[in-house]
Amino acid sequence: MEAAAAVGSSTNVSAFDVSKQPDTAKLVLNSPMPPSLREELTGVVGKAFRTRTPTGGRAPRWAWALTALQCVFPVLKWGRSYSLKSFRSDVMAGLTLASLGIPQSIGYANLAKLDPQYGLYTSVVPPLIYAVMGTSREIAIGPVAVVSLLLSSMIQKIVDPATDPATYRSLVFTVTFLAGVFQVSFGLFRLGFLVDFLSHAAIVGFMGGAAIVIGLQQLKGLLGLSHFTNNTDVVSVVKAVCSALRDPWHPGNFLIGCSFLIFILTSRFIGRRYKKLFWLSAISPLLSVILSTAAVYATRADKHGVKIIQNVHSGVNPSSFKQINLNGPYTAECAKIAIICAIIALTEAIAVGRSFASIRGYRLDGNKEMLAMGFSNVAGSLSSCYVATGSFSRTAVNFSAGARSTMSNIVMSITVFIALELFMKLLYYTPMAVLASIILSALPGLIDIKEARNIWKVDKMDFLTCLGAFVGVLFGSVEIGLAVALAISFAKIIIQSLRPQVEVLGRLQGTNIFCSIRQYPVACQTPTVQTIRIDTSFLCFINATFVKERIIEWVWEEVETSDEKAKERVQSLVLDMSNVVSIDTSGLTALEEIHKELASLGIQMAIASPGWQAIQKMKLSRVVDRVGEDWIFLTVGEAVEACLTAHKGTSLEC
Repeated sequence: MEAAAAVGSSTNVSAFDVSKQPDTAKLVLNSPMPPSLREELTGVVGKAFRTRTPTGGRAPRWAWALTALQCVFPVLKWGRSYSLKSFRSDVMAGLTLASLGIPQSIGYANLAKLDPQYGLYTSVVPPLIYAVMGTSREIAIGPVAVVSLLLSSMIQKIVDPATDPATYRSLVFTVTFLAGVFQVSFGLFRLGFLVDFLSHAAIVGFMGGAAIVIGLQQLKGLLGLSHFTNNTDVVSVVKAVCSALRDPWHPGNFLIGCSFLIFILTSRFIGRRYKKLFWLSAISPLLSVILSTAAVYATRADKHGVKIIQNVHSGVNPSSFKQINLNGPYTAECAKIAIICAIIALTEAIAVGRSFASIRGYRLDGNKEMLAMGFSNVAGSLSSCYVATGSFSRTAVNFSAGARSTMSNIVMSITVFIALELFMKLLYYTPMAVLASIILSALPGLIDIKEARNIWKVDKMDFLTCLGAFVGVLFGSVEIGLAVALAISFAKIIIQSLRPQVEVLGRLQGTNIFCSIRQYPVACQTPTVQTIRIDTSFLCFINATFVKERIIEWVWEEVETSDEKAKERVQSLVLDMSNVVSIDTSGLTALEEIHKELASLGIQMAIASPGWQAIQKMKLSRVVDRVGEDWIFLTVGEAVEACLTAHKGTSLEC
């Protein structure tokens, strides 16, 4: 008898006729074709430079050319309204920036296993290129600790800088050139989403682990050790320190390093406590270099075991064009290192730029930033520079010093160039320990314990990503830390894609709003109509089976419950597909199987608000024909009302 009833109900289902279907439902089926993949890709580059008149028409060619030039060189736009007052502010900011950038650049070059002048070169050319192409008014371009660590830790696995420094430098310039090319490509083809593969949690963990590794690496300079490990993991570094301490070492290095580290940190504390004294924290590294150099020279401490820089080559950046080797045996390894450095550098620069742009109330264009960074590094690689990016500590100083535009980078670059020409011989007696203390003083800003605690509080899976990156960098290597963070992030995405939320909806009384009955228990289900929402943007092979089984399981539960309690059974099922943007063939097959299962039970299937691409694919695969054009609706409310009208002749009720 149940089978007969089912057959009878099935006959009734096929005979349903919704004559009073709202006109808005036709909009779903009659929507135009969505743009094809070819059309979307064709407009990617053109969109960046397309310009229109105020009336909405196409602009003339000269306007297009001017807009294109202004897009590539924003200085042409803001330069027209640049004032003398802004120039004065930028000069002061640039000079303050140089006082911090010169000692930091020397220290970061040492971290990158390069001679000191290469850090200074990196503070000359890339800031000049960025100044005419960048959109951030406050960001300070130059070498940074994390990228310096990335280069040294990965390239030294290919070539030892101690035994073959020329080949090591060649690989550094090759990596810098390729990193710039990758960054330009990201900006040109609007591939900024690649930077987002490193989530906020991954960056927090990676930066924290990298800061500790960098700090441990500075023990060589702080203790004046001659022999040290090339490995970056904490176990190898601790072993190297313990082994080196058995040999004779000179406490003068440690005394100088600790004294000036305390001086720099104290100056920074005073600068933050009293805003008008911000310049004190900015010039404290330069003062440390001057005072420590004078002290070593006066006492001849270098004769008593204090390690000094010795020769620093002066003069303008030499060309490194011939040192870039794109056909050598290490090109593939260089490309791998370059793409990692490119992404990390962009992530740091864009994060720094956007944070200060939000304070000043203007918008930072991510794609233009990628172009500016990329061309800065391409030009830098041809002039003996290594990978440059935005530094948070120097950008904060630039902001506090009152920078109004990228002119402050030009002033800093000119100041560093003058220092290269005139003052390099004065750095002969600069102790290595003071460079270590300058780098150590910049590390606390990279360790964000407060944010890590906040991530733990908000999202445990995100914290696992953060912890994976931190532990991977600390106990493995930079590459392992990044790989672990990416693996956990992608695992999170896959798990959420495998098991998307499938929610039963109810109506809020007195409204036409349908929402999850689990999230809003006050919502009540409509009699005889089961409403289910699929919460995934892409119904595809990875989740279609799960969604289908979940829906059919709920329908069977409702049918069995209705039979047991002798209540009115479900006669219609409304699928809310408002969240389903697209669908593949597996998803279409799942919809067909759901329809067949429901038809066998005498239940009518209706679909509400499918996405643009989803409805077009449903039409092409004839799923719409099988379900029936009269059962495709624009809203859930219209679908439920049509179902009730078809079965009862009544209007929407709860």
